Amino acid sequence: MQETEQVHVALPLKYRPMTFDDVVGQEHVTRTLRNALESGRIANAYLFVGPRGIGKTTLSRIFAKALNCTHPEGSGKSAVGIEPCGECENCQQIAAGRSLDVTELDAASHNKVEDVRPIIEAVQFKPAASKYKIFIIDECHMLTPSAWNALLKTLEEPPPYVKFVFATTEGDKVLATIVSRCQRFDLRRIQTHQIAARLQYICGKEGISADQDALLAIARGAEGGMRDALSSLDQLIAFKGSTITEEDALSVFGLVSRKALEDLAGAILKGDAAAILQSVEAFDSAGKNMRRLAGELLRHFRNLIVYQSLGGQTASLEATPDQVKTLAEQAKLCDASRIFRVADQLAAMEDKLRYALSVRTLIEMTLLRASRIATVASIEELMRAVRALAAQGGGTVQPTPAKSGAPAPAKPSAAPMAEAKPAAKTEHAEKKPQLTPEEQRKMMDDPKLNALLASLPGAKVTAIS
Repeated sequence: MQETEQVHVALPLKYRPMTFDDVVGQEHVTRTLRNALESGRIANAYLFVGPRGIGKTTLSRIFAKALNCTHPEGSGKSAVGIEPCGECENCQQIAAGRSLDVTELDAASHNKVEDVRPIIEAVQFKPAASKYKIFIIDECHMLTPSAWNALLKTLEEPPPYVKFVFATTEGDKVLATIVSRCQRFDLRRIQTHQIAARLQYICGKEGISADQDALLAIARGAEGGMRDALSSLDQLIAFKGSTITEEDALSVFGLVSRKALEDLAGAILKGDAAAILQSVEAFDSAGKNMRRLAGELLRHFRNLIVYQSLGGQTASLEATPDQVKTLAEQAKLCDASRIFRVADQLAAMEDKLRYALSVRTLIEMTLLRASRIATVASIEELMRAVRALAAQGGGTVQPTPAKSGAPAPAKPSAAPMAEAKPAAKTEHAEKKPQLTPEEQRKMMDDPKLNALLASLPGAKVTAIS
């Protein structure tokens, strides 16, 4: 007897969440939907908004299964279940896309009035084998205004057994009259460490040995989308087999390793121009995605600012424990105001990269400028240092007029030194080369010096030598 050939199922489909517990990174949505199911406060229509691959269509199907499941789990005293069982006929048919009472419409290719007219007609009939008749419209922003207007009255006052679920990547394009008739949920990008943890779980299920840094690289490249991360993992498994290293992930997707990125950030904070240029040269020669490098570098400095601002708290950071250790070390290298200005430079660079003819040159010049910012004291720091020195001086300093042409003191140059410093240091001051009274007068008449004194309230000349 001939054996049946095993068909490979892509990881995004194989590990698509089937219950609310399986959904990653959207707790604010799943909690609201669970409460609605438990209390029976089901709205007429729901609108899920968010970028690609974060669970909009998946949540729509899970919600439809929970509404029509015949044996819901965790329902308690409520007549409506919270978690779909996944085993009853309704759950299996909805998961397979064969349910007569759950209709899915792809508005990207069916966006005209004649495409929504069957929905308007089907609303008049009760469900065949379920409690609710549910219509899921994906990429609903692609519907034409005429199609929306045809659906408007049905959406506003549907029969009690009809529910609508809309999903879109561009919520701003949905008509305001439609949004006002829906409960809107804004799904957010999934954090990097959450994607990495999910990939680790799937690798364990599939028997794949993968480095933690390799999974982190895949999660970084996915930019918040779980579906993109699973597709990339599937591609890597096909490329390397059952063992995946960080180098494999970096070479396939053109990413920079976590350590190399952190070393580059450290070189910027230390003002090491040679290390910066060598790193950029190595990345460019290896064919790395330089535009993505700029974005990841900006994200690293964002984490650094957050770490400093929150005093080391990591709840708001999209970082692994190893990344947090690096942030703790680099936070000690530079003042917060300088890191903020470095981040401003990187943000401006990311915007300019869209139009730059020479990406590498722009990145090199920006990083060198950022390293100078990180190592050169700002005016605020200088003023703090001046105030600290003034507080520690202790001696009395005679005020000197700041206006141009002010008469210079007729005393010898050693006299101001004696007045400005304690008596114990007078002898040491007299041994230094001093200016003549005429030279002092010329210096006091210098307009640049007087302009500087005028711009610094409270500044006084303590000595001229």
